[in-house]
Amino acid sequence: MKLVLATNNTDKVREMKNLLDDLDIEILTSKDFDDFPDIEETGTTLEENAILKAEGIFRATGRPSLADDSGLEVDALDGRPGVYSSRYTGPGCTYDDNNKKLLEEMNGVPWDKRTARFRCVIAICFMPGDTVLVEGKAEGYISEKKATATQGFGYDPVFYYPPHKKTFADLTLDEKNKISHRGLALKAAKQILQERLTIADN
Repeated sequence: MKLVLATNNTDKVREMKNLLDDLDIEILTSKDFDDFPDIEETGTTLEENAILKAEGIFRATGRPSLADDSGLEVDALDGRPGVYSSRYTGPGCTYDDNNKKLLEEMNGVPWDKRTARFRCVIAICFMPGDTVLVEGKAEGYISEKKATATQGFGYDPVFYYPPHKKTFADLTLDEKNKISHRGLALKAAKQILQERLTIADN
């Protein structure tokens, strides 16, 4: 089986390949195609966007495709930034822009009210009419300042994970993949892919 990772985000590709590399699957990325589209995320939920991307890349490449949409849901902000996490401060924004805005909005919020969670929904489109969804979730808190660690990306420097007493940015890739929203969703996706491979072999 060949599987296309339906993203142009190199950070996501790195995390996905790290968890999927022991499957008997050839992983393809945007670099393997001359004309790899950037699917517009017009959905209002993580589920809708994951499906849009997986099915859009399947149509473009003709191969099974895996896409994720992830979001940070902050309770004190009524679930924001949520589905708009990657573009919270507008088109072309950077990770730093988003983290700065989030910390400003959370200024003065007491620790016990800074609860938040990362959610990741993964869609695997095997063929038209055959798209499977799985989800992963990680519970934590929004830190009061950005971590200085350089691991991770996105909101990792401001997402404090109590069991490890660290932000996601302070974790190694292997540590993060064991407990993160995307890591857990990818483990569920991996099980589905393995089942499909077993069926194909039989």
